Amino acid sequence: MAESKKTRRSSGRKATVIDVAKVAGVSKSTVSLVLRGNAGVKAETIEKVNQAIRELGYIYNRDAAGLRSRESNLVAIVANDLANPYLAQVIIALEGQLERLGFMPIVVNINESVTRQTDMVASLKEHNVAGYFITPAPDTDANWLTELANSQHPVVCLMRDVEGALVPTVMPDNRLGMYLSTRYLIGLGHERIAFIGGIASISDYQERKEGFLQAMNEAGLVVKPSDIEPSSTKRQGGKIALNRVLDRAPEITAIVCFTDVVAYGAYTALSERGLTPGKDIAVVGFDDLEDSRLMSPALTTVRVSAEDIGQMACERLQQWRENLTVPESALVGVELVVRSSCCSVGKKARGLA
Repeated sequence: MAESKKTRRSSGRKATVIDVAKVAGVSKSTVSLVLRGNAGVKAETIEKVNQAIRELGYIYNRDAAGLRSRESNLVAIVANDLANPYLAQVIIALEGQLERLGFMPIVVNINESVTRQTDMVASLKEHNVAGYFITPAPDTDANWLTELANSQHPVVCLMRDVEGALVPTVMPDNRLGMYLSTRYLIGLGHERIAFIGGIASISDYQERKEGFLQAMNEAGLVVKPSDIEPSSTKRQGGKIALNRVLDRAPEITAIVCFTDVVAYGAYTALSERGLTPGKDIAVVGFDDLEDSRLMSPALTTVRVSAEDIGQMACERLQQWRENLTVPESALVGVELVVRSSCCSVGKKARGLA
């Protein structure tokens, strides 16, 4: 292979589709199908062809090909909020997976707006994209999602489920993650635990709240409505939510947060109140962002692999395109990562020493 590549370079001849087919060990028509993003090509074949393209330095004239076919290798990633650092990690993982499959990712930000989501997808339709990954905005209509999807441009939801939509969703095991973190705090002796952050109308909020309530109910602990405070998922949202629950119930000794970012806001609120996370009050996040281990104190959190979400989502996109049937949804595993932001209930908790 190295010799033939050297010969082509020395002769100045550009690599052709036939050259790619020989190196990949497939037919010329298969290479053409891969270049056009055809739905019927297996993932391993796509990888072989793309590897040959990289080795040979083959350049696909997409403008010329567009005169022969309306198929596209563009895949849209419709992000609910690009300012969300965990979603950014998921998108990076998705981009890597898509590029290995020969797709070109295009990312758009809808900023939690269902109207913007509708408008952006309408524009993307004009480019005949090969598929969509969507983190749906609040109030997304299930019928709209179902009607958008088909085998030519499948739709895979990320992180959030839309009840009734006939599309697969890839998301963390939200219930289990929040259940594990709450059980851990209960094991440390905490009985008054608050749950803060998250948009109440979104599926992941409801699932995490259910995990929290399940752990509290199993332990026979009472949860007052005032111990649960939804908010935006920004730092400011976490700060506001923490202040509200402690204003109502200063006896609370532990906080489970919808995300790590919400926990960062809670840290700020605690500091302003003269309280120290991990000493005066226990705090747990969700996502395990890189900054969480650098917080002071390091944040206990629920780890979710962004790489696993990206891989599982791409697998479902390909399964739909290859098998022409809607694939199953997937839950990504979670893991509680214990650091120093949690304290046992005792003489030192809440400054009672």
